[in-house]
This record gives sequence, C-alpha cells and structure tokens, in this order.
Amino acid sequence: MVPKRLQAVLWSVSTDKLDTEKDKHYIIHQILAYGRWEDVIWLFNTYGRDKIKQIFVQHPSKDYTPSALKFSSNILLGIDQALDIDKYDRSTPRIIG
Repeated sequence: MVPKRLQAVLWSVSTDKLDTEKDKHYIIHQILAYGRWEDVIWLFNTYGRDKIKQIFVQHPSKDYTPSALKFSSNILLGIDQALDIDKYDRSTPRIIG
C-alpha cells in the first residue's frame, strides 16, 4: 500500500491505484527525483537498497536534474559505474527511434 502522503510526489496516478510491486519503477524514480527525505526513507524501507539500485540502473528514467541524479546515484545508492546521463537527465533531448 502506498501512503496517501506520497501523492504530491506520485502525481500522475492516485496513490489508491498504485501497486508497490507492479508500479515500482514509477514509484522509485519519482521519489528519488522529487521526494522529500521522509519519502526516501519510506522507499528504502519498502524496497531495500539493492532492489532500488537494480531498478535505477536497469530501468533508467528521464526524471532527474543533474544534481538529483548525482545525489541519488552517488550518495543514496553508491553507484560507482558510469551512467548514460542522457537516459536520466530530463534536460537532455529525448532520442526517438
């Protein structure tokens, strides 16, 4: 169950309709990109660092500012590999095709 207080971060879908397993990619990226510290704590308690890290690396999302990407990848998740910034940074153009 996704707490109602996360609605401000998960604005695209009502929290009542979100499933923590089925919608985990959306939930994880939205909270890492836009969430408050309390939201991040809920995220880590719900999914665990390893699962969050796996989804972050294997399923990138263009939701991040450069500073949010650096904080999420380096500080929160401890990712030491080079990431394709174009797949995460919302200010870079989308590649279609």
